[in-house]
Amino acid sequence: MIAFIGLGLLLVACTLPRGAALQSEILAEQDTDVPTFSVVPVTRAKIGTISKWPVTGWAGHYHWISASKGPDSTIIRTGDELDIFVWDAEENSLLIAGTDRNTAMPTMTVSSNGDIFMPYVGKVEVHGLTAAGARDRIQEKLGAISTSAQVQVRLSPGRNNAVDLVGGVSDPGTYPLSNRDTGILTLLAQGGGIATELRHPLVRLLRGNRTYEIRADTLLSKASANATLRGGDKVAVVEDTRSFNALGAAGQERIIYFQKDHLTAMEAMSEMGGLADNRADPQGVLILRDYSAKQLGNGVTGPAMRQVVFTLDLTKADGLFAARQFQINPGDTIIATESPVSNIRTVLGLLGLAVGATQQIDDL
Repeated sequence: MIAFIGLGLLLVACTLPRGAALQSEILAEQDTDVPTFSVVPVTRAKIGTISKWPVTGWAGHYHWISASKGPDSTIIRTGDELDIFVWDAEENSLLIAGTDRNTAMPTMTVSSNGDIFMPYVGKVEVHGLTAAGARDRIQEKLGAISTSAQVQVRLSPGRNNAVDLVGGVSDPGTYPLSNRDTGILTLLAQGGGIATELRHPLVRLLRGNRTYEIRADTLLSKASANATLRGGDKVAVVEDTRSFNALGAAGQERIIYFQKDHLTAMEAMSEMGGLADNRADPQGVLILRDYSAKQLGNGVTGPAMRQVVFTLDLTKADGLFAARQFQINPGDTIIATESPVSNIRTVLGLLGLAVGATQQIDDL
């Protein structure tokens, strides 16, 4: 019996294997002379200050453009092709040869200067006009040599009046704009829709030297987000790669991807399956975050140190309300630390087994 009790005392003196670290073990360095990180308790009183600190892991929001109404007809741009047909009832017309009353001009490409060349007229500026507007202008110019000339213009969009759908759909490719009021949802539909295998799809629009992004579910739910496309735009559907790490005495330990633009600490803990009832320390939920050197401040405008450990105490209403407001950033690590009580319970359980075994031996 004494041997078993001695074994129990030895177990108490030793450190038993655990599934997660204790809060005191992780934060031990803060008490050293030169700590390499700062510890910031997350409370309702501090949430306002913390929320003003620089965002890490991404810009803090997705930048998108609103839908804008464009003209129903396609606007002529550089590189577009015009097929021009001329009718003229005058005898000995300069425009029509022989007895025909109409002729088709050779296909004309809008130059880099935005004009085309018409025989007997010279250069005609058509850039920025609709096909109907170009017809009126050409007909006006031809009036100098024939008052009865009539013109028909057919526009074939060139490279600058088309958009590229480069990925994330079943049928990527280059799509001409049928009109100047074509929204991005129309383009995605033409490409066969967003690929179903994409996790949390993100729609990305490249326009000139600017990049715009929006989550697909937001684009589909807000009519104002259906941005009007311009010639030369490039559109891709990609996966949202923003994530945080879940570790310790939680329902699951893994990389968890953001399912929406913003995620609070309370929502993140739900995503990680909550805290393990029999192991986790609700007073010891830690969020580890790295800041860049240029993001540092005086504790008000930014953190005082590059590495920060935020602590949450979920045993108090203050901590619970603070967890509902504290924003998790991409790249954060959330650790549910082990409760010291679980180690004591394990030892007591082992002692109970030992005592039970001793009694059984004594009964033999």
